[in-house]
Amino acid sequence: MSSRSFAVTGVRVFDGDAVIERATVLVDGETITGVAAAADVTGREVVDGAGATLIPGLIDCHAHPTGDALALAMLFGVTTEIDMFTTPERLGTQRERAAKHNDLADIRSASTGATVLGGHPSMLIGLSFREQFPVVTGEEDAAQFVRDRIAEGADFIKLLIDDGTAGGHPSPTLTGAMAKAVVAEAHRHGLMAVAHATSAANAVEAVQAGADGLAHVFMDQPPTPEVIAVIKEAGIFVIPTLVTMGSMAGDLTGAAVAEDERARRYIPEDWRGNLCQCWQFGSPSSLANAQRATAALHEAGVPILAGTDAADVGVLGTAHGASLHQELAQLVECGLSPIEALAAATSRAASAWRLDDRGRIAPGLQADLVLIDGDPTTDITDSLSIRAVWRRGELLERTPKETA
Repeated sequence: MSSRSFAVTGVRVFDGDAVIERATVLVDGETITGVAAAADVTGREVVDGAGATLIPGLIDCHAHPTGDALALAMLFGVTTEIDMFTTPERLGTQRERAAKHNDLADIRSASTGATVLGGHPSMLIGLSFREQFPVVTGEEDAAQFVRDRIAEGADFIKLLIDDGTAGGHPSPTLTGAMAKAVVAEAHRHGLMAVAHATSAANAVEAVQAGADGLAHVFMDQPPTPEVIAVIKEAGIFVIPTLVTMGSMAGDLTGAAVAEDERARRYIPEDWRGNLCQCWQFGSPSSLANAQRATAALHEAGVPILAGTDAADVGVLGTAHGASLHQELAQLVECGLSPIEALAAATSRAASAWRLDDRGRIAPGLQADLVLIDGDPTTDITDSLSIRAVWRRGELLERTPKETA
């Protein structure tokens, strides 16, 4: 890892919370050391930020990285990924490599999520998972399941409450008692518990179990005031993952991002093909339901975080990094302002995941930065116009695939 001092001058800054129309940002080594209207840049490398916007490195709050995922994420300014379900084999050495190499996004992981035999995501055994992963068999072993994940290094606990309603195919799932036991044990160890739930009824069950956040928005039906109130009153966050909800409903692909020249040249062919497809489950769910639910939650004041659920080639509709920009645009369609959407992937995300060293541009914080041509604080589609990416103060060598 290289260490140097530089200054981004004359740049518009979105600091994670608000916009500073013109400023100079100073970086020394891995750390932001100054944000000011003007500053002495003698002895520093100067990056001219005229016409551009500097934002914090983006955080994908729902992903499943493996293989080249963390490198692909970095190409699109995603400097941290929150891994929502994995196994030690699948996780491999990603955490250790990300700690050493700044061309890879950082990672936080739930390890294996709490589900039951045959429950979601068992359908991905043979694709994302080589063999059967550990499961919860009853209320009596739920606490031990959590302790086993903590022993594997889990940063938080994931649980899956999914009876198949949203997908149109009934499946086994955690009972209410099992879910409560998982959450209680996570909390006993000081860890958050985040729940997968894609139907309105399952979302309510997750709230009743004491979950700290929902890893998806429900999509099986339009929102009702009663369901929105339950989620609001619980004081939890929601990660809509609209790009994946739309793909699962058969309503949305990532083709627009895949074919956008600003993105296309950085996306490998296999991931581009993945982006251009969606699932055809024939389910009762719809992207419109998910969008309406997201809009209603946002209007009610529920914290919305940005995440994609990007996983592997073969898990259709997404790609690491690129899909987060599509998700930001989806959030704006649901009524978030561009600034609120950016906060959902920066300051709000960092606060939710207790990552106090990133997510904002302020002295003393880690220099995870993205320089964007244009102004994504007024036009969110500018977010793809990436000029430069830094992780821990090191400039990423961002080489298009055609010339790699």
